[in-house]
Amino acid sequence: MSAPVRVWLNRTYAENVFFIEQLRDAPRPIEVHATHVDPDSPVLAAADVAALEPEGLAPDEYVAFALEYCARNSIDVFLPRLNQLAISLHHKDFQDVGTALACPPATAISAFASKVDGYAAIASAGLPTPPWWQVRNAAELLDAVSQIEAADGVPCLKPASGAGGEGFRVLTREPFGLDRLAGAPNAHVQLDQVLAAMDASDAPVDLLVMPYLEGPEVSVDCLADRDGTVITAIGRTKHRRRRSFTTAPRYLEPATRLVEQLGVAFLSNVQFRHHHGEPVIIDVNTRPAGGLHQLRLCGLNLPWNTVQLALGETPTPGPADKLAGIEYTLVSGVQPVLPRPVPQAVERVPVAFERAEAAVNAAV
Repeated sequence: MSAPVRVWLNRTYAENVFFIEQLRDAPRPIEVHATHVDPDSPVLAAADVAALEPEGLAPDEYVAFALEYCARNSIDVFLPRLNQLAISLHHKDFQDVGTALACPPATAISAFASKVDGYAAIASAGLPTPPWWQVRNAAELLDAVSQIEAADGVPCLKPASGAGGEGFRVLTREPFGLDRLAGAPNAHVQLDQVLAAMDASDAPVDLLVMPYLEGPEVSVDCLADRDGTVITAIGRTKHRRRRSFTTAPRYLEPATRLVEQLGVAFLSNVQFRHHHGEPVIIDVNTRPAGGLHQLRLCGLNLPWNTVQLALGETPTPGPADKLAGIEYTLVSGVQPVLPRPVPQAVERVPVAFERAEAAVNAAV
């Protein structure tokens, strides 16, 4: 029996237990390593080898930790999420310890380091974005809101940097009422409260404001080779609870064009909503999406294909042969995992940093 391919996922979101599940469906044995700061992370429980990460590391310190972890555990393929940009900048150092990085080059990652940078990159590729305003004070916010309302739009805001819809709010001029205390919480916030908070804050403000965009949301998962050439791309349509797949050119063609122009190698995700009925790109993730595992319903295993790419092999995902008529919903459930001891804190971290930093300096 051939030796297992050792694959490491560093600190990542809980839904990647399904990513790990798909790796176990590979035709070759895989030994999955996972690290996290939360000992209760489901990803740790799902992995073959689990360990706690040290907390509070600066990006360069984290790179040193990661290099030492890869060298000590003979990691073949590393799929970084946390500190992805800093890790990508040291791809040669990881190569020197025998580890292949499965992430885009630093140039592609930095293009989407913030939503402001991302929208500029999308526009430079000649692709559509929603109308948007970057605001840093109350006067700029009020001006942006007024312009959106003048065009009969509903203003929304979100942080200039962030992920997973964190910080998204719908702005309203209606006064706060007791009806807001009934029912489920929602994303609406009073404009006058936000303006007052911005005026009173000593901290820097960096927000994006744009009109509320129509659904459905379409999330295109892309797998590209090391040069950024797209091997396969499939859209997942999300409308409330209902999900389906799409290969409509109005989504796949701009997603493919963006990935290839910016060289977004390996797994990425391009998200669309609609403005006046036309698709616009609202976000680009230079990492696998949390919902990537849903593509197993149409016969694809992109996690395994990504590992193949990192190992220098040519994956053949095959056509998505089960698209027609598939509709599904997502529900919460119990994820069974083999019981394992809670991982202990990583030992001798300062010593490991010294060794890894010396290796980096020598390589430079």
